[in-house]
Amino acid sequence: MTQESLTEKLATHLMRPVDKATRQRARLHLLDWLGCVAGARRSEIAGTIVHKVDVEQDPLDMSRWFGNLLEMDDVHRMSILHPGPIVWPAALSAFPESMDDALDRAVKGYEATIAVGSTFDAAHYGHFHNTATAGVFGAVAAFWAYDDNSPGNFPQEIETMTAAFGLAGSVTGGLWQMRNEVSDTKQWHIVAAHNTGNNACCYAWDGIKGPRFILEGPQGLYAATCENPKPMTFPEQWRIHEVSFKPWGACRHAHPAIDAALELKTKLGALEGDILVETYADAIAFCDRPDPQSVIDAKFSIQHAVALVARKGTPRLADFETGAIAELADARSLVTVSEASDITGRYPGHYGARITCAGETVEIADTLGDPERPLSETGIVEKARSLIAWGGLPEAEADRAVYLALKGQDPGAIRKMLSDWLS
Repeated sequence: MTQESLTEKLATHLMRPVDKATRQRARLHLLDWLGCVAGARRSEIAGTIVHKVDVEQDPLDMSRWFGNLLEMDDVHRMSILHPGPIVWPAALSAFPESMDDALDRAVKGYEATIAVGSTFDAAHYGHFHNTATAGVFGAVAAFWAYDDNSPGNFPQEIETMTAAFGLAGSVTGGLWQMRNEVSDTKQWHIVAAHNTGNNACCYAWDGIKGPRFILEGPQGLYAATCENPKPMTFPEQWRIHEVSFKPWGACRHAHPAIDAALELKTKLGALEGDILVETYADAIAFCDRPDPQSVIDAKFSIQHAVALVARKGTPRLADFETGAIAELADARSLVTVSEASDITGRYPGHYGARITCAGETVEIADTLGDPERPLSETGIVEKARSLIAWGGLPEAEADRAVYLALKGQDPGAIRKMLSDWLS
């Protein structure tokens, strides 16, 4: 009997039906992504991106560039990646027949992205942008034309989807060098993953074969990029339920420090004087930036995030803009960041931080928006509304987005709304 590959197992896993509760959960992630896209309209680098790409392209294609510009896109902790910005443009650009079809595609896109991303180890994350490397598999799953009405076709469908996974996985990548230079590469990774997934599907449907063992083969993705890949699992519940919402406009690795600082400020009444932040190693690797020079630097700076909580309170998007960077220089100089081995030991299952100021300490084990500390539906709606307003759109557009995402039945109406926003 021929050995079954991981991508064949994943394809089989994706063929099961999506339940109503999971579709409703997907609607919340759709609204969250729409808010991120709308808010990015006024980002300082959005104009740069618009001028660097074909301005005549489909506005839905433009949304691929905008979904993670503000660093407020959803995040899956264990796989350390952001599925929404890749999955939603793919699911909607596949011209779904109904809203249920669009939601099902997205759920399966999230599933494939997370299933693959959760197998990557620290060695992979040390060099590779997990959203990009796992994202091509999610794009394939979201683009796929599922033949749910003909179970007898599943063996052929699984074979063809496996070919698409193999094609996409054979060219996946996404190096972190972009963190060390000023570039638009993070957004390009999203676009590249989207395009790769789309192309892989089209070629697989035309009979082009991809390697079945693209993940675990002797010259596959794991061999090339991991030291100790983790087992792939196939849980009964769709993994979109594990995905976190981000309340603050900064890198997720800065959020634990923000949450702990807010709690300590509430306890003390003020954060004055020296502040010690203890957190996990990856948070420091990504966000130890005591002297940010740009908006994106500020979003990846624990020092800036904690300083703004100390001086201003609850973070707003404006607090990461150029004016605030200069304004908070003195406050940042009072923030010291160090690794705590106990917090690192709980990561990535838990994103935690410990803050000490004026002889008092607060520690949080899980971050706001995680399944253990979820944002309510009201909180998700309020976040989307604030992002849409930040993007310069009227309140009526926020009403439109909330209705179409949470109750709408026509995915074409969402495409039209994006066209109105981005044209």
